[in-house]
Amino acid sequence: MSLDPEIQVLINGMAEGDTPPLHELAPEEARALYTAMSQMLDTVDVPIGQVEDRTVGEGVPVRIYSPVAGSGVLPVLVFFHGGGWVIGDLNSHDTLCRSLANQAHCRVVAVDYRLSPEHKFPAGLDDAYSVLEWVEQHAGEIDVDPNRIAVGGDSAGGNLAAVLSLKARDEKGPSIAFQLLIYPVTDHTAEDGSREEFAEGYFLAQETMLWFSEQYMKPDDDWQAPYASPLMAENFANLPPAYVVTAGYDILRDEGKAYADALSSANVDVVHKNYSGMIHGFFNMQSVSKVSVQAVQEAALALEKAFSV
Repeated sequence: MSLDPEIQVLINGMAEGDTPPLHELAPEEARALYTAMSQMLDTVDVPIGQVEDRTVGEGVPVRIYSPVAGSGVLPVLVFFHGGGWVIGDLNSHDTLCRSLANQAHCRVVAVDYRLSPEHKFPAGLDDAYSVLEWVEQHAGEIDVDPNRIAVGGDSAGGNLAAVLSLKARDEKGPSIAFQLLIYPVTDHTAEDGSREEFAEGYFLAQETMLWFSEQYMKPDDDWQAPYASPLMAENFANLPPAYVVTAGYDILRDEGKAYADALSSANVDVVHKNYSGMIHGFFNMQSVSKVSVQAVQEAALALEKAFSV
């Protein structure tokens, strides 16, 4: 399938601009550019029942969303934003979190984990895990069901959600009911396949992805360690059911599919949904793409269905 027409217009516009690639910028500059881009691409106004900013766990900022429809004890999605562990924040994914809360009829706890390179691996993962533990331990305080906790995220956030599922299983930690993995990073060392095919010109370049990994990991870290690259895990059994989203023109497409296949081979209940005409980051493009709106709705439906089991 060819590139979606609405996305093609976006790609053409980006190609005509003189914006430098993220990997050529200092982290602070990359964050500012990503913030501006997020404001341009995600202008949908999504009403929400309630939003509360607070600090929890080991001092990690979070934003708690309550849906427009629904009260009392609700299921909860603990969400981790994308951005290569270097850029992104609570605001960059605010619309997506509002949409998921309303459409899945759940609360969403969005996590503002520490970013690299100031805070190298596993700092962000440690923050993510501390919030997951806090949600389970304080479920009554925020009116969520401790037996219906899902984890989710996009790109680097999808990586954190997948790793948390492994870590919680390995350490007999919080019980995770479901994992929503939106074009997740699952293998830092991947070079061929979609990484090569879409290396340039499709929003997330391979050179930028490599830069992200270099910022996230310390020089002597093992990039293939399962808590960095979850596709390298030796055992995928007894992990939570999953909904894995990939995009047809995304460098991360093949490793996302490979992760879904690994889960399926271990008899984990998994749905893999590939949006063939889309690019990396399209879940945050609801204001410019009808397919993005549809994809968010379908992910929310899968989440709601998982909570009802």
